[in-house]
This record gives sequence, C-alpha cells and structure tokens, in this order.
Amino acid sequence: MTVAVRPLDNETYLRLGAGVTIPLEQMPAWDAFDDAVPGRRPWRRLGVWDGEELLALISLTELDGRGFRYLWAKHGPVWVAEPTPERERALREALVAAVRRADRGLVFARLHARHRSDDLHELLQTVTYDRTVILDLDRPEEEILASMKKRGRRDVRKALRETSMTAAEETGLSRERFSELYQLLVETGGRDGFGISSEDVYWTMLSALGGEHARIFVTRRDGRPLAWGIVAVGGDHATYYYAASNTEGRRSGAADLLVWHMACALRASGVRRFDLMGIDSERAPQLSGVRDFKTKFSEEVTDVDGAWDVPVRPALYRALVLALRGKRAAVGAVRALPGAARALPGAVRGALRRRRAPSGAPAEETATATTTAAGGTAPETAVPND
Repeated sequence: MTVAVRPLDNETYLRLGAGVTIPLEQMPAWDAFDDAVPGRRPWRRLGVWDGEELLALISLTELDGRGFRYLWAKHGPVWVAEPTPERERALREALVAAVRRADRGLVFARLHARHRSDDLHELLQTVTYDRTVILDLDRPEEEILASMKKRGRRDVRKALRETSMTAAEETGLSRERFSELYQLLVETGGRDGFGISSEDVYWTMLSALGGEHARIFVTRRDGRPLAWGIVAVGGDHATYYYAASNTEGRRSGAADLLVWHMACALRASGVRRFDLMGIDSERAPQLSGVRDFKTKFSEEVTDVDGAWDVPVRPALYRALVLALRGKRAAVGAVRALPGAARALPGAVRGALRRRRAPSGAPAEETATATTTAAGGTAPETAVPND
C-alpha cells in the first residue's frame, strides 16, 4: 500500500467529497468558527490516496494547548473508501509524516478511528464518544414518534399536552436575548457539575456559522426560557451540540418538547439524520448520566468512530501525559483534603484554579459539547479540546 497525502483547495475538497456525508466540522464552513475563536485556526485540507484510489479527505484545525500546539480533525477523516484497519494505519502514518515535514512544532494530531491500534492513544484530557443516538428523520413524523421507546412517546405526548409551554426556533436572536438563555447554562453546569465556556464562545458559534449551520431552539413558558439547544447543521445531517435547562424545565418536560420540536423543524428543512451526540460506552463511562434521556427517543444505539491522539513528537507527547497524571493526582489530593490547598506551592494552586475556571476555553474544550442534553448530567470539564 503506497499512501500519499496531498493538500486540497476548498473547491476540490468539496468536489471529491460530493458522494459522501461530510460532517460540518470537516466542511470549509467551519473555518469561520475556528477563525473567530482565540487559540484556533484552520490548518489544511488534505486528500489521502493509495495510488490512484482516493481513500479519504481530512480537514485539520490547529489549536494552542498550554505550552504546546496540536491538530484536530474533528469527526474526520471522511472516508471515501472502506476504512479497514490497514488503511486507517497507513493514513495515520502518512499524515504524521506530512505534519512533521510541514511543522515540527506540532505535538500530536487528534482524529477519529474505527479500529483500535497500538499507535492510537486515549485523549490527553477530554471526553470522546463512540456510541450515540441518531434519529432517522427521513420518514413521516408519526413514524418518528412511533420509533421511540414507550417512555419517549409518553414524555413527548405529555409535553405536547402542556399548553403553557411552547417550543420555537429562535435562530437570529439578539445578543441580549442569548444572554438570558446563557443563565440557564450556568444553572445547568452548577447543578450537574460540569464546566462551561464563557458566553462569548457560544455566541461566537452562532454568529460565525450563521443560521444555515447553527440554529437555536427554545422552550418557554409565559415568555420565560425553560430549556434551549444549539444544533449544528451540515447538509442533511444535524447534531445537538449544546443544551441547557433550569429546574422548572426539567420538572415540566421542557427538554422533551424541545427535542421533538427540533426534530420536526429539522426534518421540514431537509435534515435526514439528527445526532443527539454521545452516550456512555466502555471508553466513555462518564456519559452514563445522559443515556436514559437520549435513548428514550430511539430504540437503536449507533456505534461511531471515537477520537484518538496520534503523537507526532512521541517523546514530548509522553511528557505531556506524565504531567497530566501528576496534575490529576494533585487535584485528587486537594479534593480529598479541602484544607490542604493552602499548603501547596503557588504554582500548583494556580494550576488548580485554572482547571476549575475554564471559561475562556473554546467551545470544543468543554465536555458540554458531547454530554449535555438538557435533561441529563455531564462529567467534569475536559481541557484541552472536546
């Protein structure tokens, strides 16, 4: 197998990918978001060939960690050929060689893979997922409802009968209106124990991607927001990216009404697959808290390719792993002995404060992207990267 990696312009990239589903994060449209968030920038789009056969397309974003830089192909590579273990390994080897030639300062590349391999490493500090719930919207609404579990149908119908609540799309809302919604996310994070990014990050996603690719839906009662969600849309595929709800919303089924309204609205606009974005698995036990909420909307669970780290500079990557283990051990010790923080050296106390307050991190640097579904719980913040 002779694998070659070649740079592509946007037009060629999209033309070569015309026959496959390209996730929004792998589309040129995502560049506007990367450009707008500090510490992130589009890197390159590449095609991967085995001789004359196109194997895959891959779009990479460069990110700044704390003292290091790395690449991330979120939901990539996009495979044109069947991703056998041999092809996946050959792609990674060719990619690492290409990255080293282009920029030896990059420490690792993060990308998705279907098959486990000894060159793949668990993510430095974040939550991935390899199982999710995807709603098939390519059928009548009655069939979508009928395909849900009994509990899901019951909860949706109950929410629909609650005439005091209304769900609607509010894409294009003002910054002032979004600030009101953000307070629900603050409440959700505090209640369920996970970190959130600053309000600017979510607003940047909405404004940079625009209404074609980032849509927001809200459930309200008497004008008051009870639950909301941001949906990322790329072609006929949509992903439930962020969500929040307050206590009143959880008790009244506002999230159930929200998911149903989103599914119907997305279907009407041509979306055929609605990904609720991640449930627990062997690799992601932290996501068990959202399983019940998400799986009630479908009888089926879908396996997807999880994310992995691929070292470009192995020695430096190993050093980062060891440093992170030390940091986690320090955090664990402090949590076990609440008064001990005062006795720690100043540098360690600073590291702990930074860990607890990641509000300036990009959206993908928090666990909310993959775990929060208005009615569920989420794990602790994961930095860097989602």
